[in-house]
Amino acid sequence: IQITTMGIVCPDESKRIEIEEFRRMLLSNAAVHRTKAGDEFQNPGQLPAANRHNRELEEKKVCVTSGVSFLGINIVNQLLLRGYSVRVIVEKQEDLEKLREMEISGEMRQSMNTVEAVMARLNDIQSLSQAFSGCRGVFHTAAFVDPAGLSGYSKSMVEVEVLVTKNVTQACAITPSVRNCVLTSSLVACVWQDINSSRTIDHDCWSDESICIDKKLWYALGKLKAERVAWNIARESGFKLATICPGLVTGPEFISRNPTPTIAYLKGAQEMFRNGLLATVDVNRLAVEHVLVFEDMKNTSYNRYISFDQVIRSEEELEKLARETGIDIRTTGSNSRTNSSNIVKLSNAKLCGLMSTIHRCHNEF
Repeated sequence: IQITTMGIVCPDESKRIEIEEFRRMLLSNAAVHRTKAGDEFQNPGQLPAANRHNRELEEKKVCVTSGVSFLGINIVNQLLLRGYSVRVIVEKQEDLEKLREMEISGEMRQSMNTVEAVMARLNDIQSLSQAFSGCRGVFHTAAFVDPAGLSGYSKSMVEVEVLVTKNVTQACAITPSVRNCVLTSSLVACVWQDINSSRTIDHDCWSDESICIDKKLWYALGKLKAERVAWNIARESGFKLATICPGLVTGPEFISRNPTPTIAYLKGAQEMFRNGLLATVDVNRLAVEHVLVFEDMKNTSYNRYISFDQVIRSEEELEKLARETGIDIRTTGSNSRTNSSNIVKLSNAKLCGLMSTIHRCHNEF
């Protein structure tokens, strides 16, 4: 098996890639025409075999933001398994070194397909657009760290989350090669609302901003506002967007690999547990879902999904999660749960429909 190759694309190299992409577009323009809004090729004749091969390669090139994160590297691995070439966005030398360590340790799968690391600034739309150039799709999974290292996700991080998501989606909109974007949101962008007004939480539900603010649920607020910004830009610009709202992401050593989102997600865990809304999802399953959602976008324009594979129902399950995270999320015993008739139901039926052919799906109603 060929060892995966990686390299930083410097600004001159990025320009070369951009020029090469533009040249290919000009050469193929007479035979193949594409519109961003329609996401279709109109092909008046049979393409030569070489052109078809090049087209297939272009269709299989995607970009993953924060590909060194807990979820990001798992998405990269799933993409490689399905024959994609992956470009990973890194912001600093430390991220590049971490990516190389993952390659050496085997955490990143070896593949005949290429993985390239590209330096880009998430606060710069043009930098992101250069990094996306030549890619057909973007997976925005970037996770952010509280600079103070205290709360997991501070109030100031809300606007950072929104700004970066805005930059990524705007960069997708202005980059000619990009047609689709899959954004990782969170289940907490759906569940924080007046539970008396809704008996089922599904992909159509949104958290209430005022509740998030009152309860100081900054992670939920950041994910909520960022996702709404992304939807507004996608609909105005005409590129396809899908968002996935996962429960708490778990998996091997998840608390040490993914501390900031874990700590932030579990703020308010007792209340989510009492209402039957504390859910988790394994990182490998979630990565598979991201790729399948992306591949299904050729058939759909805009989609939103809820993802989980377990709802924490019992005190024993809650105790286990508390031990795994080292976070005190335990309740006070027999009065910790509301009457079962008052528990809100979670539904991931929409995503289960997509997953059902290849993966066991836990569907809660």
